[in-house]
Amino acid sequence: MTTTNYEVDNLEGAVPIKRWTKGVPVEDAALRQLANTARLPFIHKWVAAMPDVHWGMGATVGSVIPTKGAIVPAAVGVDLGCGMMAVETSLRAEELPDTLGPVRAAIERAVPHGRSNGGRRRDRGAWGDVPGRVGARWTSELAARFSVITDKHPKIASSNNIVHLGTLGTGNHFIELCLDERDHVWVMLHSGSRGVGNRIGSYFIRLAREEMQRWFINLPDQNLAYFPEGTEHFDDYVEAVGWAQDFARINRELMMAAALRALEDAPGMRPFTTDAMAVNCHHNYVARERHFGAKVWVTRKGAVRAGEGELGIIPGSMGAKSFIVRGKGNADSFCSCSHGAGRAMSRTEARKRFTVQDHAEATKHVECRKDEGVIDETPAAYKPIEAVMAAQADLVEVAHVLRQVVCVKG
Repeated sequence: MTTTNYEVDNLEGAVPIKRWTKGVPVEDAALRQLANTARLPFIHKWVAAMPDVHWGMGATVGSVIPTKGAIVPAAVGVDLGCGMMAVETSLRAEELPDTLGPVRAAIERAVPHGRSNGGRRRDRGAWGDVPGRVGARWTSELAARFSVITDKHPKIASSNNIVHLGTLGTGNHFIELCLDERDHVWVMLHSGSRGVGNRIGSYFIRLAREEMQRWFINLPDQNLAYFPEGTEHFDDYVEAVGWAQDFARINRELMMAAALRALEDAPGMRPFTTDAMAVNCHHNYVARERHFGAKVWVTRKGAVRAGEGELGIIPGSMGAKSFIVRGKGNADSFCSCSHGAGRAMSRTEARKRFTVQDHAEATKHVECRKDEGVIDETPAAYKPIEAVMAAQADLVEVAHVLRQVVCVKG
């Protein structure tokens, strides 16, 4: 029998908001966004807020929004299909080299990462010359469908697409080497659909706003503009988002393969296998699912599907624990859980509040960047992952607890 751990907000003119936020602070701006979403006329049953919930563009990050007859593009966001992948290896902690700097350097050489420099050819965050293995996945699984989408929406074509496939990006995207509670070594990474996903998301968000203006539909926030089901733009959006989610999944698979090859070749590394557990899950996406007797569109913006027995990943920050979890299939959350710790403050605030020394101290147990460029990702900029996990004890059970020893960021 599943116990409940949520609080309910019942607001005038809105469906209920069920919040798994006991013991976790929630900013007023996020509460206002949840209220705006709950007042949309096509919400199915209620809106679910995960314990990592925080302000986002249009809809809160860390929210689960079930809809009947419409989709809100900004609620899905622009990092379409962003998610996590983790692979357990046969290595143990004592088999790692004493110095992990060369291991981090090997992964950094193998996977393009960092800021896109205007998409120019030698941009360090994109491929200069696309490797054969990347081109093969693009050709066999993505190219034809992308052409169908761009034939209808040519503006999407002028994006970083194949040159970003198999690349990491910036911000909170990362590749990590982790140890679990048994001292088994894992490789874990976080990324999505990169430049092309951003282009698709931004393009359809603008299109939805234009549609609302054309039909004189007033909304509490223009970023809650939506496509009604059955319209041309709705169908095109579903097609494009589905493609971007596949791009994101393949992106993670290619990066994981490259990181594992780099690990094999890194100085001091022993041979290993990866026959054990592997997880690959989205946490920014929309899917057609059945909940409470109805087929609905479920938008998870910063949330992971946690159906009964389903594996998911909930990362902490650069210096905190991460969790491999099994879903409990909690119907009240629409079978969902949080996608991480969640930001406790904006990136701008973090850069003002913390110093390089603060960051170095917080990550002294991790081989990672310790410079001004990653201060906005320092552990104290995030909510305490222990509190987040306690707040969703009725949503997931912990399968493994991971602690990182190497972290690669762009």
